Amino acid sequence: MPTIKYYVREGLLPPGELTSPNQATYGEAHEQRLQLIRALLDVGGMKVTEIANVLAAIDDPARPLHKVLGAAAKLLGTADIENDDTESAAAHAAVAELISRRGWQTNDSNSAAAELSKALAAMARLGHGAFVEVLDDYADAAEQVARADLAYVDRRVAVEDMVESVVIGTVLGEAVFCALRRLAHVDASAKLYGTDGPPGRKEG
Repeated sequence: MPTIKYYVREGLLPPGELTSPNQATYGEAHEQRLQLIRALLDVGGMKVTEIANVLAAIDDPARPLHKVLGAAAKLLGTADIENDDTESAAAHAAVAELISRRGWQTNDSNSAAAELSKALAAMARLGHGAFVEVLDDYADAAEQVARADLAYVDRRVAVEDMVESVVIGTVLGEAVFCALRRLAHVDASAKLYGTDGPPGRKEG
């Protein structure tokens, strides 16, 4: 685990109050920021340079909350250049149509849209192109989760708390939602198939 001095040197933490040439004390604000850094590092899976960019957005009082959310969300994306094939073109078109159909205030050049296109193209290459037929069901759930994220943020009164909450809700909320989805999968599978496998499957 990197030391506090390392985080200070990298600009993630402000310097502590010097008590001697080689000693410094750190207050409650430092502890809170340190917890945020470690959460983004350990749970969010972000790199130190990415965390520095997010913290810079948090500490910029002139940056609107919407821009901070965008800065944090952008760092979650891992899509690289997509393949130039039929599946990629179809996936890109499906995502653009989804965004338009739902009236989302974004566009298909967003990094998350690129991630979605990449995932849909990969599924199509594996013979699961029909997954696009359930995109609206997923979008319904995503909208509900997004509203819950921002409702939590809106409960925080102080502006600095709201900005930090946006980042936490975006980065760590991603980990929370993925874990909840896996738990729900186990429950849904048990209810749908029971303990003996899918209906109609009999052991010889």
